[in-house]
Amino acid sequence: MNAAEEVTTRIPGRVETTETSYATTSDLVDALKRAAAAHGEHEARNGGQYDTAWPEWYAAYMVAERHGEKLPE
Repeated sequence: MNAAEEVTTRIPGRVETTETSYATTSDLVDALKRAAAAHGEHEARNGGQYDTAWPEWYAAYMVAERHGEKLPE
């Protein structure tokens, strides 16, 4: 590569990011619906008790799902 060339793409895996974003409102709505369904299963596994930490659970689920990581149970 000579000095005049510009790198415009990154090779996958070269940059680690913790940022999570959704391109559209529809994408975010869909992610929230998936998290809600999974959280319902989570509450059922835990005796049907209301989970007061549901916002934290949703956030952890949505970030893990977006980054292809292990989903919370």
